[in-house]
Amino acid sequence: MKLNLVKTGHVIDEKEVFAVELTNIHGTYVKIYNYGAIVSNFVVQNAKGEKQDIVLGFDNFDQYIGENYLANYPYLGAVIGRYANRIKDGKFSVSGQEYQLELNDPPNCLHSGYIGFDKKVWDILPTIDPSLTLQYTSPDGEGNFPGNLTVQLTFKLTDDNELVLDYKARTDKATIVNLTHHGYFNLAEEGGNIKDHMHRMPASHYLEQDENYVVTGKLIPVEGSSFDFLASKKIGLNWNPDEGYDQTFVLDKVEGELTMASETSDENSGLKFSVFTTAPVAHFYTAKHLMVHGGKNGKDYSGFDAFCVETQHHPNSVNVPEFTGTVLMPGETYKQTTIYKIETAVIV
Repeated sequence: MKLNLVKTGHVIDEKEVFAVELTNIHGTYVKIYNYGAIVSNFVVQNAKGEKQDIVLGFDNFDQYIGENYLANYPYLGAVIGRYANRIKDGKFSVSGQEYQLELNDPPNCLHSGYIGFDKKVWDILPTIDPSLTLQYTSPDGEGNFPGNLTVQLTFKLTDDNELVLDYKARTDKATIVNLTHHGYFNLAEEGGNIKDHMHRMPASHYLEQDENYVVTGKLIPVEGSSFDFLASKKIGLNWNPDEGYDQTFVLDKVEGELTMASETSDENSGLKFSVFTTAPVAHFYTAKHLMVHGGKNGKDYSGFDAFCVETQHHPNSVNVPEFTGTVLMPGETYKQTTIYKIETAVIV
């Protein structure tokens, strides 16, 4: 893997913003900004031998911080923290202390409030091997979360066409942590609606949500429902075309083991995109609310033009006694690994 550092010409919060370019022996190319740990480009060779970018994003960094983008902010390609997904009423208790978070998705807190890790400039740490390690220290009280939390995220692009994301976090005070990456993927050469993508998830249950998309704690079997992706099927085969999917799936696995979370493919490009993770659940989102003007090559993005597989712990688990894994204590280390793997099929 080769690594190249490129200046963007931007300084935010007194920190310089860089684009970090990763390339492997196959010519697979990934560009990551240290602002929001955004994966802005993931260029692979499809089965026709053509270069194809499989993530939604912008041609210029300026567009990630422009008013037109932030007005309909979809967390495009960014890392989410301190806490992914929704926390009911924005409230939680840890070590006997109750905390009230920002209600940026009334009446709940979504993806950590108005200014999460996706809008921070991360430090670039020196590494021995050719990889990118970003670090951000969130001060005690930021977003009303307790504890000084230091997060490290290492990206590595292997010669097996795997983009590896390794997360680590430590705190000096009892807090909650649930990190994920919010990449928007499309495997079709011309982009557009992803309803014809084939998709599989080894998940026998999904999590019930209330009317505001907050997890209640109840597990529901996928059998006999539109949420059954145990066998590969078209994403749009039996979905509600007005809603798509915005649901958390509980993976059939032992928590902590690195196993498959999903497998998605497109017949025409011949691309197969697999996600592996140590996390216990994956939130599958088909981008119903996506509305971005002037994406790559001037293309507008709209609902169902992408899919997201957000690997994480159970959302709202800090408020559900049956769920564990998101409380972090001093002396402990939060760890999570997610891998994006690209393969191609032979097109006859």
